[in-house]
Amino acid sequence: MNNKINKSFFKKIFHCIIASVIPSLLISGCGASSSSQSSSSSVNILYSICDNDDTFRSSLSDAIISAASSNGVTVDMQLCGSDVADQLEQISTAKSKGYDAIIVRLTDVSTALQIEVAANGLPLIFVNNQPDDDRLSDNEFVYVGSDEEEAGQYQAEYVIKKLGNPSSMNVIIMEGEKGHSGTIGRTSAVKNTLKDNGVNANYVFVDYANWTSDGAYDMMTIFEKTGQSVDAVFCNNDTMAIGVADYLIDNGATSANIIPITGVDATSDACAYIKEGKMSFTVLQDAATQGTCAVLAAKALGSGGTISSIDGATSDGKYIWVPYVPVDSSNVNNYL
Repeated sequence: MNNKINKSFFKKIFHCIIASVIPSLLISGCGASSSSQSSSSSVNILYSICDNDDTFRSSLSDAIISAASSNGVTVDMQLCGSDVADQLEQISTAKSKGYDAIIVRLTDVSTALQIEVAANGLPLIFVNNQPDDDRLSDNEFVYVGSDEEEAGQYQAEYVIKKLGNPSSMNVIIMEGEKGHSGTIGRTSAVKNTLKDNGVNANYVFVDYANWTSDGAYDMMTIFEKTGQSVDAVFCNNDTMAIGVADYLIDNGATSANIIPITGVDATSDACAYIKEGKMSFTVLQDAATQGTCAVLAAKALGSGGTISSIDGATSDGKYIWVPYVPVDSSNVNNYL
């Protein structure tokens, strides 16, 4: 969960950024990069991310670094932890340090506007935490990722089929980071898909396990004390699904009788759990392709081009979508 900073402190930071940015905007033109490099020139990219503690974030960072090397650009990764002020500082000094574009995983999605102002005309490629649509701008501020609601939809559709189209079910949802676009989109899609398919879902436990297996394990311990039954567990990522599976197995469940547990990301560990019957389903969030697309977008925008030629780019120049892929026992060997 993101740390909240003092409002007055944040306001001071924002005012300082505005003061430093406006003069240069007046000189160079709003939204223009000072780089003016051609597409054949080297592009320097700043990559700002909170940390690589999560399995998916780590895979995404590896993909970005690898794609940069393959595409002849330079990427400098800077970690900011959960400190919004640190991320703002990284972004606000990027232009003066010679960067041409910025890839950023927002520490707090609500700071998208402040990050855009701090970028001082440099293009921004958002990853892994999606800002609101009105914060994105044609070939200037773009988002690279997968449609979060699609993941939740796939999870719910799988469970409905697995349980034989039930009229009702008791449901647990293990949510990720509070306020994160993945948490919001995946959770809402699970609920909407169950409702749209005529399933009366009784949500016996819904809480934030913050993407961690230990958090999910602890939440299951708390749930067990309520004495309620559960028919399926939806997790916003695989790491939490593994925590749920570990808890159930530690408390007597076997691969033959374990309830449906679904995750997101198709990590190697989760795929191994599916093969062993400890988990039922996951959705591949393709970190390798997301990382490559983010680098290609940064290279194009950082050299004055557009994202139009990149696979998955939308016609409005604001998104590059990488499709999710459902994974269960029938195709899991493809991802091990």
